[in-house]
Amino acid sequence: MMHPHTEVRFINAAIGYGVFATQLIPKGTIIWILDEHDQAFDESYPATLDPVQRRCFLKYSYRDERGFYILCGDIARFVNHSFHSSCIATPYKFELASRDIHPGDELTDDYGYFNLDKPFYCFPELGTARTKVMPDDILHYYPEWDRQAADAMRLFNKVEQPLKHLIDHKFMAKVTAIAAGDAKMDSILACYYDRTATLTAVS
Repeated sequence: MMHPHTEVRFINAAIGYGVFATQLIPKGTIIWILDEHDQAFDESYPATLDPVQRRCFLKYSYRDERGFYILCGDIARFVNHSFHSSCIATPYKFELASRDIHPGDELTDDYGYFNLDKPFYCFPELGTARTKVMPDDILHYYPEWDRQAADAMRLFNKVEQPLKHLIDHKFMAKVTAIAAGDAKMDSILACYYDRTATLTAVS
């Protein structure tokens, strides 16, 4: 579920649609959280679809650490990629605002932590030499993403959290401890889908 102060807007013909803030969303706010409206599909599921359905399904889904395809049930599926994303993933099935997101600002993710099946070629962005997202980006950029997530979590208890009640109960104690400064965040590496391990287990 996306933060309630967001909406979908058309950007242009090349990009399509995106998700934008309608009010200030301060750094450290949960801006998206996995909930019961988001569906999980086994990795064999895309092969059962016809080509048109498969292309659409793969465009709007991401893969979790188990290899399941997650299809978001609301406007979260329209969040675009940026190498300077305004949101950051955590190992606790929610994302945080990595900086203050002002009214009219676009909410973006770095697709590098979404376990893509193939490279994703991007529009050029100033301030980075990256031009595409790779399926194993999380193995290379996790230290910076861990830093961003930990930095955002420092403000967790200082901002309004309209989605906090949706945190999975199995994570609540840990998240509460981290927000209080009594525990350290787990690495985003916990979100990585290791295809080699899956292949080894099958063989």
